[in-house]
Amino acid sequence: MSPSLDLKSITVNSHGHASSDHRRTSNGVFPKHKPTSDGFNTLSVHVGSSPDPATGAVIPSISLSTTYAQAAPGLHKGFEYSRSDNPNRNAFERMLASIEKGGEDTLCFGSGSAATGVVVQALGNGAHVLCVNDVYGGTYRYLKRVASEIQSIEVTLLDLETADEEVIRENIQENTKLIWLESPTNPTLKLMDISRIAQIAHSHPSKPLLLVDNTFLSPFYSSPLLLGADVVLHSLTKYVNGHSDVVMGALILPPSSSSPQLKVFKDKLRFLQNATGAIPSPYDCWLAQRGAKTLGLRMRQHGLNALKVAKVLRSNPLVEEVMYPGLESSERYELAWRNLSSHARRWIEGDVLLRDLHHSSSSLSEPPEGGFPFSGMISFRLPSYQHAVTFLTSTRLFTLAESLGGVESLAEHPASMTHAGIPKEEREALGITDGLVRLSVGIEDVEDLVRDVREALEKCARVEV
Repeated sequence: MSPSLDLKSITVNSHGHASSDHRRTSNGVFPKHKPTSDGFNTLSVHVGSSPDPATGAVIPSISLSTTYAQAAPGLHKGFEYSRSDNPNRNAFERMLASIEKGGEDTLCFGSGSAATGVVVQALGNGAHVLCVNDVYGGTYRYLKRVASEIQSIEVTLLDLETADEEVIRENIQENTKLIWLESPTNPTLKLMDISRIAQIAHSHPSKPLLLVDNTFLSPFYSSPLLLGADVVLHSLTKYVNGHSDVVMGALILPPSSSSPQLKVFKDKLRFLQNATGAIPSPYDCWLAQRGAKTLGLRMRQHGLNALKVAKVLRSNPLVEEVMYPGLESSERYELAWRNLSSHARRWIEGDVLLRDLHHSSSSLSEPPEGGFPFSGMISFRLPSYQHAVTFLTSTRLFTLAESLGGVESLAEHPASMTHAGIPKEEREALGITDGLVRLSVGIEDVEDLVRDVREALEKCARVEV
């Protein structure tokens, strides 16, 4: 059971040292101004990476020290113990808050699951969570096996993609503290109308906070905070780091001034980040920040490659269904465009590589003809488990492995891998059948990826069931 939190015991920065400032840069220098006018890639490269004033080093050093000298008791330079604050973690948190549009504060954790745990703890005992039913297997496990069984949290799973306003309101209880969304969902890539659900949540008497897991799209393709979300969660292990060599998670929140309730929740989160010690190492923060500097460039290539692979899959008669919201044939096509970040839209509108998708200059209010890049995740359905296994063991460039979002292409079988912990009946009701395959399309040369997929499908066509 998680004890109730006494916010009176939480200091200005929730770590017990009011003189520390979370906005400090990696080298201790405070920014002269908030660069709100800079573009996505500029912010990724520069925020949290000011040259070191002592040496002129362009790349921030790694601060491995666990403790920091104090001039007098309680008088220090913003850091006293590395669990509470660390220069590398602070620098990375600042950068993430700048690229997740609408964000002001970021809290990094040792994993996405650790971030999930802290969110649920912050709700307090006896709270109710309304969660989209098609949710990442690890989130399902935490909500159903930890939050429900150990923390006395009540959880309702609901299809928040198709539920109308009346049904959603009926499922928000007096003690509902949080609505949990993934958009797109993992692995069936269902989309939520974030703005609509935010309006419902904020106008309901219970006023639950709205959390959006933005892992599949990353801050490049989606800006949930600008659509009304109160909290954005990332498994930074995936696209933000992008190189399959760091396990980390993050929560990103808008300015506290937007809601007194949000200010209280934010203070609880930061208190728990320190109190539970669920933090990443300085080296992992440094490594993930380095990876995130190329996030915009990588996400463009992930999206371009995935769109072409999705079209190849759609054209194959063996493939029963292709799930990629950026396909013009997708029932989620228009919602995907509406949910797209403004910077991704501008790129799609004007990039020379995408002009073959447009017959004319499209209005930003409408999706372009021919489809558009929408991250690098694709799921598709084959006729049977045998077909899925044949495909997964026949690819040369798509490595059979869990996880996603790295520069390399990966493929997996959700029913027996990432979502095996969900009971079979529930899996199948969600569309996670034995023939479902999930692809994380990397940044390799797309011609090679297309050939790899086609050759694997040719082997699938010879399967006898």
